[in-house]
Amino acid sequence: MRDQLPPRRISMKHFLPSTALALMIGLGSLTLGGNAAAANKWDSLQPDRDEVVASLNIVELLKRHHYSKPPLDDARSVIIYDSYIKLLDPSRSYFTAADIAEFDKWKTQFDDFLKSGNLDPGFTIYKRYLDRVKQRLDYALGELNKGVDKIDFTVKEDLLVDRKDAPWMKDQAALDELWRKRVKDEVLRQKIAGKDPKQIQDTLTKRYKNQLARLDQTRAEDIFQAYINTFAQSYDPHTNYLSPDNAENFDINMSLSLEGIGAVLQSDNDQVKVVRLVPAGPAAKTKQVAPADKIIGVAQGNKEMVDVVGWRLDEVVKLIRGPKGSVVRLEVIPASNAPNDQTSKIVSITREAVKLEEQAAKKSVLKLKQDGRDYKLGIIEIPAFYLDFKAYRAGDPDYKSTTRDVKKLLTELQKEKVDGVVIDLRNNGGGSLQEATELTSLFIEKGPTVLVRNADGRVDVLEDENPGAFYKGPLALLVNRLSASASEIFAGAMQDYHRALIIGGQTFGKGTVQTIQPLNHGELKLTLAKFYRVSGQSTQHQGVLPDIAYPSIIDTKEIGESALPEAMPWDTIRPVIKPASDPFKPFLTQLKAQHDARSDKDAEFVYIRDRLALTQKLMNEKTVSLNEQERRARHDEIEAKQLALENIRRKAKGEEPLKELKKEDEDALPAEPDDSKPEDDAYLSETGRILLDYLSLSTSVAKH
Repeated sequence: MRDQLPPRRISMKHFLPSTALALMIGLGSLTLGGNAAAANKWDSLQPDRDEVVASLNIVELLKRHHYSKPPLDDARSVIIYDSYIKLLDPSRSYFTAADIAEFDKWKTQFDDFLKSGNLDPGFTIYKRYLDRVKQRLDYALGELNKGVDKIDFTVKEDLLVDRKDAPWMKDQAALDELWRKRVKDEVLRQKIAGKDPKQIQDTLTKRYKNQLARLDQTRAEDIFQAYINTFAQSYDPHTNYLSPDNAENFDINMSLSLEGIGAVLQSDNDQVKVVRLVPAGPAAKTKQVAPADKIIGVAQGNKEMVDVVGWRLDEVVKLIRGPKGSVVRLEVIPASNAPNDQTSKIVSITREAVKLEEQAAKKSVLKLKQDGRDYKLGIIEIPAFYLDFKAYRAGDPDYKSTTRDVKKLLTELQKEKVDGVVIDLRNNGGGSLQEATELTSLFIEKGPTVLVRNADGRVDVLEDENPGAFYKGPLALLVNRLSASASEIFAGAMQDYHRALIIGGQTFGKGTVQTIQPLNHGELKLTLAKFYRVSGQSTQHQGVLPDIAYPSIIDTKEIGESALPEAMPWDTIRPVIKPASDPFKPFLTQLKAQHDARSDKDAEFVYIRDRLALTQKLMNEKTVSLNEQERRARHDEIEAKQLALENIRRKAKGEEPLKELKKEDEDALPAEPDDSKPEDDAYLSETGRILLDYLSLSTSVAKH
């Protein structure tokens, strides 16, 4: 999702009169009640002059240049406040109801605080959070010190694990009871995973002590970044403040593609979640890491695994990044596990930068037999929209680009006399906007390809100015939830021009453009434009909806633009092309019916649907039992169901059934098998069959 524009140099000199700054710096500190001794511990954490200036500059930049220009008022103050509390305590396990009652008096005042450069409320809340976290960690260590072997797992009691909507705990005694259960749950999870009491005691003691040690390392800059980023992200999830430490590593909070593991990560409560994998990146090559997996441990080479539960995202990033060629080991909880199954696996990854040639488009031929006839379909897989800018700018006639490579592959496939082409855009996270436009030009006669609307309402139209389509044959696009940005622009154009059948899953929905604005202290990544399709529909939030949908391996509630807080809405503007007759529309009902009839009998599709149904059922379970016998029985019951589903699939494919569920089989993604033959990819084969169905139906109608 690399749709950014070059930095805009916006003058700051008129933003902040020096006299106003002097008044703002002189504002008195705000104080709340609480533990005075604990408050003294964090007293040295105060905002400095540079941070005050930066905050005021950010207020003005967002007011003048953000795409949607929403007012900074009481309504936004409530969003900032609620988001900040949720950021600090998403599971409502640290603050008491009394803490929240104290903070609530500021709920509608953050707009005034930010406009005046008063950062004290944000700092005060954060310092109270530090105080409460220390109390909880001290309590947890006290419980562990009693001995994990002394915990009674025969008592019948439950723990509410989904606490995002739970009431705030009344007082410290209520929090003690919650944390007694939380510690008990942590011990039971490790016990069921096969660890002995000493290992459990050591692991959890080290985890809580490490978290205590990192509390003591909290800097004022950490508080400022958390608070101001919450403010910035109240406008939209891609508007971010980057501290001076992070500014030199653009998007360090999201991307690890350079000399890392090639994965996009984000925080998820106390853990780090994989959002997507960079195609052809080190993590993707292992086939052992998948979107929504949780990373709970990081080790350098053969060194000891470092437990990273409760760490900040940027700290985990620093551990994962390292010299090219070195090995990092990750302890991962697969997303395919049941919510109460914390069984992990270790994945070894050799760090490397993703090579352009490894992300290059590649072709294969899908051979299908349908209606008694043999067909050949060309498959073009496009992992990313790439362009070798350096070679392009230098005038190198052999510069590499997505469009040039696809044009060459199309030529080769046409020589092989294929009956149609399927372009595979699954997991393509975007890239060069120029290439999305250029690629569109290969398949349409001429015309607009994408619209870019800026904050002032001006709409720039990007066009294909080369008359004539290079490929005019039958075409289908295969997309999924991880097809984003440039992929959505291309897919949207193909759908709007009725040039291709769009098949697969709802795409990511990232339809905004960002730029980097340097500040006196750090940088601001700012959303200043929005993409629209030639039909006038935004790609934002909704993404591209397929003509024929497949069951999604990825939970759209967990991954995608619509899963992000304060995501900008889907909307429309005036279209720039006249609606043409849609050759696919008359046949969509029949195509879907034929697809459903096939997929109802296809082992892979049946497996995916049944696994999704089971996963969704498990995700709705809000509590877990702390009784060992009940917990083990539930664990065994879930594993038995998963094993049964796996063996139904194996039986249908003529494979030997498993006696027990192996993690590598459970975690394999059926749509992307190791075997390189396109016929073995259920989604790819079915996409080919749908395209052949369309050819058959349209030919039949034409003959009559």
